[in-house]
Amino acid sequence: MEKHDLIHEFPTYRDKINEMRTGSNRFRKLYDEYQDADLQIHRIEEGETPTTDDHLNELKLKRVQLKDSLYKMLLQ
Repeated sequence: MEKHDLIHEFPTYRDKINEMRTGSNRFRKLYDEYQDADLQIHRIEEGETPTTDDHLNELKLKRVQLKDSLYKMLLQ
């Protein structure tokens, strides 16, 4: 399965991601939520965690929404 961790998604923002994780509580909270959703999706897709298609789709939607929010913060 393809990795979707935030640094993999935005490699040119690696330094800014690391900086914002330590300097912004809001960014860190959203980053942690994104990483958690990505890990859950990965486990489901690898067959480690059973779930329904609806739940998997909800997690994927959440991950996209979090990624959009984090990206907007990176652009500021």
